[in-house]
Amino acid sequence: MTAPTYDVVVIGAGVFGAWTAWHLVQRKQRVLLVEAFSPAHTRASSGGESRIIRMSYGPDEIYTRWSQESLRQWKGLFAATGQYLFHQTGVLWLSSAGDSRFDDSVNTLCRCSVRHDVFTPAELQRLYPQFNLDGISRGLFEPDSGVLLARRAVVCTVESAQRLGVHLRTAQIQPPTGANRVQSIHTAEGDNISARSFVFACGPWLGKLFPQLLGSRIFPTRQEVFFFATPPGNANFAHPGLPTWLFQSEEVYGMPDIEGRGLKIARDTHGERVDPDSQSRLASPESAEWARSFVARRFPSIANPLIVETRVCQYENTSSGDFLIDRHPELSNVFLVGGGSGHGFKHGPAVGEYTANLLMGAASPESRFSLVTKATHQHRLIH
Repeated sequence: MTAPTYDVVVIGAGVFGAWTAWHLVQRKQRVLLVEAFSPAHTRASSGGESRIIRMSYGPDEIYTRWSQESLRQWKGLFAATGQYLFHQTGVLWLSSAGDSRFDDSVNTLCRCSVRHDVFTPAELQRLYPQFNLDGISRGLFEPDSGVLLARRAVVCTVESAQRLGVHLRTAQIQPPTGANRVQSIHTAEGDNISARSFVFACGPWLGKLFPQLLGSRIFPTRQEVFFFATPPGNANFAHPGLPTWLFQSEEVYGMPDIEGRGLKIARDTHGERVDPDSQSRLASPESAEWARSFVARRFPSIANPLIVETRVCQYENTSSGDFLIDRHPELSNVFLVGGGSGHGFKHGPAVGEYTANLLMGAASPESRFSLVTKATHQHRLIH
């Protein structure tokens, strides 16, 4: 039998797939990265211009530590490539009374030696007069966290992986077939690609490639993002005047004006379930009106809020919000990587490293990432 051309084929060149390929080639694997469109394309969950990287995760220390490690690797990549795609804006968690996750986060940050400050409402109002802080009882500030320039960061990762020896191919992959092991996968054009192992990191398309297994366990949801014009001659809505922020009880997050795009805001609540191939990419009038009302209420110095840009993307949620990183239950050389659940982008380097080590037998499986923990109904636990 002819030896496979590749050791590993990674399907999907979003943040999880790109970093998985990067870590595998570092381990001397022959790697092919396959993408149906292009890395971090406009319909991908890794697309768009910006993503938050933060360390606060309530009691979920694994995500705090993965965020720490991922930020270290992101910075290392950017330094090595001369592309500085991280803005250290700081991240401010704005909490209402009775928010137990706030105290859990403070405790976890202390255990993990993450720099942070806890602010009273009076301190917050003095530091950030742009906010209307009605209902806010405390603020948790991470000065070393901030914003990743998402699309460009994924492209940077893929280009770095290619320089290390990863091959990149544009092709649409068909659902895999076989019993016990997959010998090769097939493209829509009829080509066969053989390898010893396959990693499917296809985000919201995982349910389409594995309909029986994941069709009811991956929940792609529509998420609308808005950018607002900031007042002329006013630097208070750009860094360092304004940090990246999260109103925890309202499940709304936003970023300061970065690269002149305007004040970004979006809801972290899950939108309607959608098909990533056919959903409309136009923001709805209802959501636009909500966004205007939110800005008018929480940023009262922005009179008559003007939307200057919108974007519609998607989360691909698991039932709990924990990632899915596991071996296929019937195909021993197939690995499933996804379920970013709206918070996954920042963790790309750690996910890629863990997946590469898992595939090569150098990591013990983490039970909370297993397929058996992913239910067919949503009960979100991770924020």
